[in-house]
Amino acid sequence: MAATLLLASASPRRRELLAQAGYAFRTAAADIDEACREGEAPEAFVRRLALEKAQALFRSQPDCVVLGADTTVVCDGRILNKPATIAEAETMLRRLSGRRHQVHTGIAVVAGRPALTHVETTQVTFGAIAEDDLRSYLATGDSLDKAGGYGIQGYAARWIPRIEGDYFNVVGLPLAATVRLLREAGCK
Repeated sequence: MAATLLLASASPRRRELLAQAGYAFRTAAADIDEACREGEAPEAFVRRLALEKAQALFRSQPDCVVLGADTTVVCDGRILNKPATIAEAETMLRRLSGRRHQVHTGIAVVAGRPALTHVETTQVTFGAIAEDDLRSYLATGDSLDKAGGYGIQGYAARWIPRIEGDYFNVVGLPLAATVRLLREAGCK
C-alpha cells in the first residue's frame, strides 16, 4: 500500500496546484516559527521553512510522505513575506512597482529517509502600478495572504509584463520540481 501524501500547508493555491498535478493528498498546517534568522539568505530561509514544516508533520504522522513548501518575494535583497496589514501591503507593492524582483519557493519532501529539498527562483518584472489600480487592489484585501502582497493569478497580473522561470512557482508551488522530488521519494 502506498503511503499517504500529506501537504504541510494551509494555502488554497498549493492545494489547487497539487491536485492539478494529479495527486491525491491530505492537508495539515505545521505550527512552526516562520521568522527569518539573522543573516539568513532568502533561498536558505525558504528551504529551511519548507523542511521544518515537513519534518514537524512527519514526526506526528510517520506513515505519510510529507511535502512542505514556503514562498517569499525578494526585492533589492529585502524579504517581503505576507503583509500583516493593508498599509504593509501598500508599502510592499510601491516597492515592487516598476521594478524586477525574485520569487523563491522552497520545497521539501520527508518520507523516512534523508529529506529531499529544492529551491525554485523566478524573476518577476512589475510595470508601474497606477495609483487607482493600487487603491482598487488594496481594497479587495487580496494582498494580505500572499508573499509580497500580490498574487500573479489574480488582479495583480495586470502589472506583470514579464516573468523568467516557473509561473507556478510564483503562484506558490513549482510543479515540475515538486513532481520530481515526490517521484524521488517514491510517490508517483
